[in-house]
Amino acid sequence: MSLPPSPRFDTFYRHADLMRLLADYAAAYPALVAIETIGRSHEGRDIAVAIVTRHATGSHLDKPAFWADGNIHAAELTASTAVLYYLHQLVTGYGSDPQITHLLDTRTIYLCPRLNPDGAELALADRPRHIRSSTRRYPFDEAPVDGLTTEDVDGDGRILSMRIRDPHGTYKKHPADARLMIAREPGEFGGEYYRIVPEGLIENYDGVTFKVNADPEGLDLNRNFPAFWRQEFEQPGAGEYPTSEPEVKAMVDFVVKHPNIGAAISYHTHSGVILRPMGTESDDDMIPEDLWSIKRFSEIGARLTGYPAISIWHEFKYHPKEIITGTQDWIYEHLGALFWVVEIWAPNREAGITDYKYVDWYREHSPDDDLKLIRWSDAHCGGQAHVDWKWFDHPQLGPVEIGGWDKMNFWRNPPPALREREAARFPAWMTQIALSLPRLELLRVDADRLGADTWRVRIAVANSGWLPAYVTRRALARKTVRGVVFEIDWGDGAGVALVGGTRRVEGPQLEGHAPKASLNAFMPSRDVTGDRALAEWVVRAPAGTRLALSARADRAGRVAAEVTLGENVDAA
Repeated sequence: MSLPPSPRFDTFYRHADLMRLLADYAAAYPALVAIETIGRSHEGRDIAVAIVTRHATGSHLDKPAFWADGNIHAAELTASTAVLYYLHQLVTGYGSDPQITHLLDTRTIYLCPRLNPDGAELALADRPRHIRSSTRRYPFDEAPVDGLTTEDVDGDGRILSMRIRDPHGTYKKHPADARLMIAREPGEFGGEYYRIVPEGLIENYDGVTFKVNADPEGLDLNRNFPAFWRQEFEQPGAGEYPTSEPEVKAMVDFVVKHPNIGAAISYHTHSGVILRPMGTESDDDMIPEDLWSIKRFSEIGARLTGYPAISIWHEFKYHPKEIITGTQDWIYEHLGALFWVVEIWAPNREAGITDYKYVDWYREHSPDDDLKLIRWSDAHCGGQAHVDWKWFDHPQLGPVEIGGWDKMNFWRNPPPALREREAARFPAWMTQIALSLPRLELLRVDADRLGADTWRVRIAVANSGWLPAYVTRRALARKTVRGVVFEIDWGDGAGVALVGGTRRVEGPQLEGHAPKASLNAFMPSRDVTGDRALAEWVVRAPAGTRLALSARADRAGRVAAEVTLGENVDAA
């Protein structure tokens, strides 16, 4: 066994270093970790998934599974850190932490720390660019020929803002701190005003007008998933068709081929909030039982992480007349698995701004909030979150000032000293979700003699998980899960025949041990053994014949046993 990795959670790994770190985990913990390449990015980089489970207790495919991914958006690098942090907690906690030990003995965790390696690599380049997602040019394969292209023009490794003095400008200096730029009031005139534009260079400047170009790489991978996919005119960044992008197709193919995945989280930045389904409909239109379950786990998440848990539809729209779709709609809406988006890190909350609405705050907020933020920058970030303005001789605009908020390193992501703290919020919640997944267990196997060479063979199983084997009612409605499937097999055994039953039998859906109602309810549940199922066959065979019995449920795993007619039963 290799020496255990010593990862740093205050830094963001370049692609080669990230792949090396994942390989180191697999080498150091071969009994727990395997690394699989699930696809390649637009530029040909591997997209890796860590398969984490105790391999000696069964195949990862035969156990209920939880999925977590991060960094689908290029500059949202702390999302990758959060997934890596959970991987580290799992492998170092196995054998000493009872919850983690039981988790990896009985379940599988699939971790994809960086779904978009190309975008992340561009964000981490020596001369970075901060695009939304993939580096593929879209919707047109051409570079802009005019306008301002956002980039690092002074070579300091940061993309900031440029302020240009202009009597028609939108912004002015804050009266209490001239470094801060705040909005000019309606009807205000006679002061010193500025235009604020992104740091960048301008093509074909006529000396009067210019536009800020959209990134030539206009894809948003989170808008490329199959559920509720809409064309570019309705949903910018959507791609030519669902799963047109290799990064998204890699994830979709993997998840579909692993029906044992019953719950998932996708990590993003920023806002410091847990987002629950749906993005396309209100709570009133959701399946009530699913809403109750999602809310229950969301409340657990809020308690364990310190992040509020809110509805995407009701509280996190970019625009009140628009809907947002993405991974959350596909995994829950199409597959019926539980799903959350976590937006890591809230710089405004860090600065003591607590009374705000998430998206609305960016449209309008009090100038006092800006003062709180710059004081936080001064006190806790060495003045680097908000960079002091410095003169720069711009090749097209002449003298400008470059400075303002460093959105990449202190806004979209926490400053280095706080990254591990943010990542550490989530492992306990993910573990509790995963331990609540359905899990098939063997109750009994027996073979009773009915005659000289006739036997009644039975197998009984139970779901030991809190959640039902189907996980959500949406899965039942979409027919993405079957009831428990029982099978009997005798290989090439001669003289064996089924007298009653068929080799494969589809049984009922198994409930979990979640209570259906309070003990004080006026109509208590009568289905007190809905978590159990039994299959039986009548077999004609000589004594000593070996029979293989199994039961499986898509999201609850698989159990197996062998019975020798006339002898004791062996669990497989």
